[in-house]
Amino acid sequence: MDITIHASFLPQDDPDAALAFYRDTLGFEVRNDVGYGGMRWITVGPPGQPGTSIVLHPPAVDPGITDDERRTITEMMAKGTYAGIILASKDLDGAFERLQAGSAEVVQEPTDQPYGIRDCAVRDPAGNMVRIQQLP
Repeated sequence: MDITIHASFLPQDDPDAALAFYRDTLGFEVRNDVGYGGMRWITVGPPGQPGTSIVLHPPAVDPGITDDERRTITEMMAKGTYAGIILASKDLDGAFERLQAGSAEVVQEPTDQPYGIRDCAVRDPAGNMVRIQQLP
Protein backbone atom coordinates (compact mmCIF):
# COMPACT_ATOMS: atom_id res chain seq x y z
CA MET A 1 0.00 0.00 0.00
CA ASP A 2 1.33 3.45 -0.94
CA ILE A 3 -0.12 6.10 1.39
CA THR A 4 1.34 9.53 2.11
CA ILE A 5 0.37 12.39 4.38
CA HIS A 6 -1.08 15.02 2.07
CA ALA A 7 -2.45 17.66 4.43
CA SER A 8 -2.72 18.42 8.11
CA PHE A 9 -5.10 20.96 9.58
CA LEU A 10 -4.28 23.62 12.16
CA PRO A 11 -6.77 26.18 13.45
CA GLN A 12 -6.07 29.88 13.06
CA ASP A 13 -8.03 32.78 14.49
CA ASP A 14 -6.15 35.55 12.65
CA PRO A 15 -5.49 34.65 9.00
CA ASP A 16 -3.07 37.54 8.41
CA ALA A 17 -0.96 36.64 11.46
CA ALA A 18 -1.01 32.94 10.47
CA LEU A 19 0.05 33.83 6.94
CA ALA A 20 2.90 36.02 8.22
CA PHE A 21 4.13 33.21 10.49
CA TYR A 22 3.96 30.30 8.05
CA ARG A 23 4.91 32.21 4.88
CA ASP A 24 7.25 34.93 6.10
CA THR A 25 8.85 33.34 9.18
CA LEU A 26 8.91 29.65 8.23
CA GLY A 27 9.29 30.30 4.49
CA PHE A 28 6.38 28.13 3.37
CA GLU A 29 4.65 28.66 0.03
CA VAL A 30 1.03 29.72 -0.12
CA ARG A 31 -0.79 27.10 -2.14
CA ASN A 32 -4.34 28.30 -1.69
CA ASP A 33 -6.13 31.14 0.07
CA VAL A 34 -9.89 30.76 0.04
CA GLY A 35 -12.48 32.98 1.65
CA TYR A 36 -16.05 32.00 2.43
CA GLY A 37 -18.59 33.64 4.71
CA GLY A 38 -16.07 36.10 6.13
CA MET A 39 -13.58 33.31 6.98
CA ARG A 40 -10.34 32.16 5.32
CA TRP A 41 -8.74 28.77 4.74
CA ILE A 42 -5.05 29.13 3.83
CA THR A 43 -3.05 26.19 2.52
CA VAL A 44 0.73 26.43 2.93
CA GLY A 45 3.60 24.02 2.46
CA PRO A 46 7.36 23.74 2.26
CA PRO A 47 8.95 24.73 -1.06
CA GLY A 48 9.89 21.72 -3.16
CA GLN A 49 7.35 19.48 -1.42
CA PRO A 50 4.11 20.06 -3.35
CA GLY A 51 2.48 16.93 -1.95
CA THR A 52 2.64 18.05 1.70
CA SER A 53 0.50 20.89 3.03
CA ILE A 54 -0.91 22.47 6.16
CA VAL A 55 -4.42 23.89 5.94
CA LEU A 56 -4.83 26.83 8.32
CA HIS A 57 -8.54 26.90 9.00
CA PRO A 58 -11.03 28.87 11.10
CA PRO A 59 -11.56 27.04 14.40
CA ALA A 60 -14.78 25.29 15.33
CA VAL A 61 -16.72 25.98 12.12
CA ASP A 62 -17.88 22.41 11.62
CA PRO A 63 -21.69 22.36 11.61
CA GLY A 64 -21.88 19.57 14.20
CA ILE A 65 -19.95 21.47 16.90
CA THR A 66 -22.01 22.75 19.80
CA ASP A 67 -21.60 26.17 21.40
CA ASP A 68 -20.03 24.50 24.47
CA GLU A 69 -17.54 22.64 22.26
CA ARG A 70 -16.77 25.87 20.40
CA ARG A 71 -16.01 27.62 23.72
CA THR A 72 -13.79 24.72 24.80
CA ILE A 73 -11.85 24.83 21.53
CA THR A 74 -11.39 28.59 21.86
CA GLU A 75 -10.18 28.20 25.47
CA MET A 76 -7.78 25.41 24.53
CA MET A 77 -6.38 27.44 21.63
CA ALA A 78 -5.78 30.39 23.98
CA LYS A 79 -3.79 28.07 26.30
CA GLY A 80 -1.92 26.48 23.40
CA THR A 81 -3.23 22.99 24.14
CA TYR A 82 -5.57 22.39 21.20
CA ALA A 83 -3.37 21.56 18.22
CA GLY A 84 0.22 21.11 17.18
CA ILE A 85 2.53 19.89 14.48
CA ILE A 86 6.06 18.49 14.30
CA LEU A 87 8.32 19.75 11.52
CA ALA A 88 11.93 18.81 10.76
CA SER A 89 14.99 20.70 9.53
CA LYS A 90 18.58 19.90 8.61
CA ASP A 91 19.50 23.19 10.33
CA LEU A 92 17.56 23.31 13.58
CA ASP A 93 19.62 26.15 15.05
CA GLY A 94 19.17 28.27 11.92
CA ALA A 95 15.43 27.58 11.90
CA PHE A 96 15.23 28.54 15.58
CA GLU A 97 17.10 31.81 14.93
CA ARG A 98 14.65 32.63 12.14
CA LEU A 99 11.70 31.92 14.45
CA GLN A 100 13.16 34.15 17.18
CA ALA A 101 13.79 36.94 14.67
CA GLY A 102 10.16 36.56 13.56
CA SER A 103 8.97 37.10 17.15
CA ALA A 104 7.62 33.58 17.60
CA GLU A 105 6.68 32.70 21.17
CA VAL A 106 9.52 30.43 22.27
CA VAL A 107 8.46 27.44 24.35
CA GLN A 108 11.77 25.54 24.25
CA GLU A 109 15.15 26.45 22.80
CA PRO A 110 16.99 23.75 20.81
CA THR A 111 17.58 20.90 23.25
CA ASP A 112 19.01 17.38 23.14
CA GLN A 113 16.15 15.25 24.42
CA PRO A 114 16.76 12.13 26.55
CA TYR A 115 14.78 10.09 24.02
CA GLY A 116 17.35 10.72 21.27
CA ILE A 117 16.25 13.75 19.27
CA ARG A 118 17.27 17.40 19.25
CA ASP A 119 14.35 19.78 18.89
CA CYS A 120 12.85 23.15 19.76
CA ALA A 121 9.30 24.38 20.26
CA VAL A 122 7.40 27.60 19.56
CA ARG A 123 3.77 28.64 19.37
CA ASP A 124 2.25 30.05 16.21
CA PRO A 125 0.01 33.14 16.46
CA ALA A 126 -3.06 30.97 17.24
CA GLY A 127 -1.24 29.19 20.08
CA ASN A 128 -0.61 25.94 18.18
CA MET A 129 2.52 24.10 19.31
CA VAL A 130 5.10 23.91 16.53
CA ARG A 131 8.00 21.60 17.30
CA ILE A 132 10.97 21.32 14.95
CA GLN A 133 13.30 18.32 15.08
CA GLN A 134 16.87 18.19 13.81
CA LEU A 135 17.22 15.91 10.80
CA PRO A 136 20.35 13.73 10.68
